Amino acid sequence: MDEVLIRVRMSQHDAHYGGDLVDGARMLALFGDVATEALIRHDGDEGLFRAYDAVEFLAPVYAGDYVEARGRIVGVGRTSRKMEFTAHKVIAASRDPADPARAEVLDPPVLVCRASGTCVVPLDRQRRREGVPPRAEKEGP
Repeated sequence: MDEVLIRVRMSQHDAHYGGDLVDGARMLALFGDVATEALIRHDGDEGLFRAYDAVEFLAPVYAGDYVEARGRIVGVGRTSRKMEFTAHKVIAASRDPADPARAEVLDPPVLVCRASGTCVVPLDRQRRREGVPPRAEKEGP
């Protein structure tokens, strides 16, 4: 399955702690959005996130930083979809109050979070599967 990518600038609204530090739960919300797109592309349905197997927060993210969240389906069961995710900081906002508009492109990007988890798409909601043509939608009564 192809990788899904979203890039987001963390806003002041995302800052949860002192010093404009962004809550780690924001990375998990991004992973949820990535999972939703991957499931739609794979099954034609948003599915449901069942559980995270592992989550590692590896570096801080601040308001103004740009983060890329990536994910892909790495295993397919009857209804389960095993997924892996990473989030990288690609642009760091200035932390200098004297120069707040300055920012730095990070080369290489900084890995800030990685996770793995399982999503579920009930059989009756699966409309597309790799290598299988979509089922005909049922017509009304």
